[in-house]
Amino acid sequence: MQKSQRLIKLIMMINARKSFTVQELADEFELSSRTITRDLQELSELGVPIYSVQGRGGGYRLLQERLLPPISFTEGEAVAMFFACQSLDYFSSLPFGDGANSALHKFYHYLPMDVKERIDRLKNKVAIYSPYRLMSPSILQTLLQAIMSGSIVTIEYRSSGGVLQRDIQPIGLYASSGYWYCPAYCFLREEIRQFRADRMLSASRNETMEAREDIEQQTLLNVPNKDHLEQTVLLLELKEKGIWLLESDARFAPFLQRHAEGGGSASVPLAMEDLQLYVELIWPLGDDVTIVGPYEAVTYIKQKIRNMSQLYDL
Repeated sequence: MQKSQRLIKLIMMINARKSFTVQELADEFELSSRTITRDLQELSELGVPIYSVQGRGGGYRLLQERLLPPISFTEGEAVAMFFACQSLDYFSSLPFGDGANSALHKFYHYLPMDVKERIDRLKNKVAIYSPYRLMSPSILQTLLQAIMSGSIVTIEYRSSGGVLQRDIQPIGLYASSGYWYCPAYCFLREEIRQFRADRMLSASRNETMEAREDIEQQTLLNVPNKDHLEQTVLLLELKEKGIWLLESDARFAPFLQRHAEGGGSASVPLAMEDLQLYVELIWPLGDDVTIVGPYEAVTYIKQKIRNMSQLYDL
């Protein structure tokens, strides 16, 4: 067996066993203990997380984070993987710690030179862009760990009503327009709510509370909608630029209607409690989008205009 094949098989074996002795591996591979020791040292230098245990019953152990066996990629798959990982650089914070950057570095380092050269030509010419939003990586990691373990998280959450401490059971994490969102069951409100990670001032695992099994079964694909809440329809008239601006927003895009003479309109169904959020999303678009109804949305936008006028004494 060639040395490279032996090292790959050795990685797979210690990854499965977690703890082992040199003699056990030597017997398995029918090699000397000295050869196996050299192999283990070489794997350690390559980044395999193994350490020796001294004393009686000692040997070697694999650190908690296991390694995956080598995987072969075609050139097209390698390029796709590289840019999929690189797209994460546009997020200010990630729930994966340094794992994404470390994985990308290892992946790129071991690519053939000709594939590296092709990827280098595409750098800064192909990107999956996401707006930069400032938020805490440690909070995102806490939420991700809670989802993986099915546990409760105690958060300090800033909303329009001030800062409240809440116990939540996270259902999932997803990113949209640079923000990270966490649908979760709120034990304070006794219902599933949507939380924005950048509005969390702190987050810590709460081991004293028991998770609900029915919430544990929820996913991002089946989170209950807000049909049980009071509903309304946001009516909009749009100039051509307004349509262009809203086409990239998944909240509005499905409801846009173009007019033959130019411009367009939209009838966006939503829960009444989300109305102000949608108006705030439209506010930066200025006169490219006009709110026609409902009355509450028109009143809210007029008040914002009056407040702005008073600020500048207009």
